Amino acid sequence: MSDNLVLAERRGKVLEIVLNRPPVNAVNRAMSRAMYKAFHTLQSDPSLTCGIVTGTGERVFCAGWDLKETAETGINFDDDYHPEKGFGPGGFAGITEYFDLKKPIIAAVNGAAIGGGMEVVISCDIILMSETAYFALPEMQRGILADAGAVQKLPRLIPPMIAREFLLSGRRMLAEEAMRWGLVYKTFKPADLLPAARAMAEEISKGAPIALQALKEVLQFTDGMNIVDAMRIVRMGGKHGLEMYGKIPTSEDAMEGIRAFAEKREPVFKGK
Repeated sequence: MSDNLVLAERRGKVLEIVLNRPPVNAVNRAMSRAMYKAFHTLQSDPSLTCGIVTGTGERVFCAGWDLKETAETGINFDDDYHPEKGFGPGGFAGITEYFDLKKPIIAAVNGAAIGGGMEVVISCDIILMSETAYFALPEMQRGILADAGAVQKLPRLIPPMIAREFLLSGRRMLAEEAMRWGLVYKTFKPADLLPAARAMAEEISKGAPIALQALKEVLQFTDGMNIVDAMRIVRMGGKHGLEMYGKIPTSEDAMEGIRAFAEKREPVFKGK
């Protein structure tokens, strides 16, 4: 994919997406488009149900926006958001604005996730992290804002006061602290991280394909909605306009899951 800037490997129903631009996996426009291509493959291929994103090596997951390249070319938003020359349809890093990506993604943070690298991570659904990894948002010290997702999402993921201080200071957040604030599901020794992500992805992939996508769709739709509206609008057979959720009542998989429970056997889902 785009000169191997991103490696994508199928493992059963799981697509492993590896950022592969050593030494720090900094994201330029070409890499961003390659990342979108990998995420789009996951979304569009019915045989795939879950994704893992990680980086090459153990030191750095992703250093974010390629500032060295930008220092040479300057900031040009027309080029950044050009459909063919820019970051691509999914926004920065191919995922930060990929709102139609409904299949679950596990981030296996194997090293430092800095700036846009952290914004890739918090665009995922579940975050697993190496004990030696850390987060940082140093944009304030670069004269810019972390507006490819961190400013918008982080205060919703951790206590707002902690998010503000972290955004303002540019300091490092070690794995232990990230887990304490609930940003990370679990931390692992470096050698155990990817096996743990694979095991989790395999477990998730046992779920019905339509329901897996519907869950992510519903969670995004109800984000920020009060509980009364959420319960009133989002219900089976309701007029909510949600594509995947709307398919569940008449899906073969829903009946298969119910019959499998009644017959005390494992379900065989077909994504229909």
